[in-house]
Amino acid sequence: MIYDELEYTEEADIFANQMKYVKPLLPYETFMASIEAGSDKHLIIQDLVESYNLTLSSAKIPGGICAISTLETIYDKHGFHVLDHVLRLIIGTWEGEPNSLSANMLNGVSRLVAAYGDQIKDTIFKERLGRVSIKTLSQTAKDRRVGSLGYAEAILIFYNKRSKVHLTWDKLYAKKAPKRNKAEDLMDYIPPNGDSDDETI
Repeated sequence: MIYDELEYTEEADIFANQMKYVKPLLPYETFMASIEAGSDKHLIIQDLVESYNLTLSSAKIPGGICAISTLETIYDKHGFHVLDHVLRLIIGTWEGEPNSLSANMLNGVSRLVAAYGDQIKDTIFKERLGRVSIKTLSQTAKDRRVGSLGYAEAILIFYNKRSKVHLTWDKLYAKKAPKRNKAEDLMDYIPPNGDSDDETI
């Protein structure tokens, strides 16, 4: 709306009052808008989530991820391959249980994957953590400390339990490796349907 013959301060006051009644967009709505705009990053994240038979959602539902901004943060901070590994471990272990896809769980597992990389064995992770309910894991995490680091510590406790070769705790608190160039992720990314622009000779 345009107002004629108003002072700058009056326009600013009208704008401020109008914004009081504007409902902020949810992360899900912002993400979907980026999808509609053709954002490469958001399309890659959506394809990755759907490749695990999950959906992006605005609420907690079975097989849905509502921690949208967390997915973006992990992708931005650690890259496509870490996000892929995080989803693979969580889905393979807890089979899409809604509470296993919370922001703290996603961030907690991403801390471990970023810290230990290939030292984390998927089969061992699934075998040992699969015996632990999300409720028990969450309680252990809260007893350790607040936030995703508490979840990372709780997961590490159960992963190392009765193991002759432990993942050392110092790596979890060490400085992270340099961020991966996002252009490399785009080059490595293969759409779920296997489409490619390369011609077969």
